[in-house]
Amino acid sequence: MNFPHTIYLSSWLAILLTALYASMVIAAVIVVLRENRNPIRALSWVIALVFLPGIGLIFYLFFGRSLRGVHMISRHNKRKIMHQHSPKKVNLNELQLPSEQRNIIKLAHNLCHSPFTLNNEVKIFTDGISKFESLKKDLMKAEKSILFQYYIFLDDKIGNEIADILIEKASQGVNVKVIYDHIGSFSSKNKFFKRMEIAGVETHPFFRVNFPHFANRLNWRNHRKIVVIDGKTGYIGGMNIADRYIYGLPNGEVWRDTHFRVEGSIVESLIYSFAIDWNFLKKEPYVPDVKPEETGISNLTGMQLVTGGPTERWNNLSMCFIRAISSARKTILIQTPYFLPTDALLNALQAAALAKVDVRIMMPENTDSRLLHYASFSYISQCLKAGIKVYLYEPGMLHAKAMIIDDSFVTTGSTNFDFRSFENNFECNLLIYDEKINRVMRDIFFEDVKKCKKLNLESWRKRPVSQRFLESLLRLVSPIL
Repeated sequence: MNFPHTIYLSSWLAILLTALYASMVIAAVIVVLRENRNPIRALSWVIALVFLPGIGLIFYLFFGRSLRGVHMISRHNKRKIMHQHSPKKVNLNELQLPSEQRNIIKLAHNLCHSPFTLNNEVKIFTDGISKFESLKKDLMKAEKSILFQYYIFLDDKIGNEIADILIEKASQGVNVKVIYDHIGSFSSKNKFFKRMEIAGVETHPFFRVNFPHFANRLNWRNHRKIVVIDGKTGYIGGMNIADRYIYGLPNGEVWRDTHFRVEGSIVESLIYSFAIDWNFLKKEPYVPDVKPEETGISNLTGMQLVTGGPTERWNNLSMCFIRAISSARKTILIQTPYFLPTDALLNALQAAALAKVDVRIMMPENTDSRLLHYASFSYISQCLKAGIKVYLYEPGMLHAKAMIIDDSFVTTGSTNFDFRSFENNFECNLLIYDEKINRVMRDIFFEDVKKCKKLNLESWRKRPVSQRFLESLLRLVSPIL
């Protein structure tokens, strides 16, 4: 019987493990602080590391590390793609643009070399039926190439219909390339993508999550939705490839989203964005050999494509949003499935409302994520107090992502109004400078308002104490949700 010796060793082992864990936590906290992140985000991680033993460290290893400054591809290859697929340069001095728009254009260009383009046409979809019918028709017409990128590509009814078309076009000699996000499309069976590969469709997951790369890939999602057909027709927006965009949810609720079909000079920018992601995946030089044909489009519809992601030096999309909000003189209309703004964005919205700009925010009454649902609600009181009008969309999930400012600016794409989109996801948005498109998007917004419940501060304050507590709790960790 040697119990004292066993107890002595166990005590020393416990002390050693505790010291080792404490050292790892301290090292992680130091890394968080040295990265000079958003203070609120940094504080969230420090709280998680210190007050959630074990779990906090695991969460940090999977979701807390930064990719800021990491190059997706070499500068040489990037310049090569840019040279090949750069829209014709526009002289802004020859255009009668408001100074507010000129500043946004210059900012977007300096952040991510986003060229300003003219001669563009847009078709707007607010339902999956019309969007997918249009997409399938355009895919069937492809003669040279299809560049196809989606966050979610499910092996359901519409997913298999799209896959069948891609397979058919590949068999006809069309160069078909597909990028899908590995986590976003995780529920799709491997044989679904294998079937396309065997048929000649080049198919690649973005950031495949497997050993030994599990911890350093799980948090980085490619949320972009881009299609380019023959270099002349493009699609961009918020809709993924899934049946819910057509048939709604099993409980009968709708899944409301917005998507754009574009033609004209902006298509070059879509090609460039896809090519950058493809080079990153394949680790080999790739410059799309398709060159957009002359479309005959001649107008003053201005557009830029702004891309953002965790590897960028700046928070590109957040900065463009802040600049656009700050430029508003009359109205700011926002639709978003999740509303978790940074302090800078929230302050910009409050400042606009307090300056008597008509600021309206629409979000779903119920979302597909209960955590994000209550975290989003934690910001509503601050909005209402500043005079921001808040609407809750009642028919189902509002997944649309749009911001309409004054009479001639619109931005839409894959970006949600939340921390994850601004800092962790690879996203892309169109910046559109056009009165007609602005007017159509404004009409769509106010049609959706008819299906919403407008909140007021007095009734909002009467919500249950338990809900307020849950909102406040989730607000603390909202930067890392």
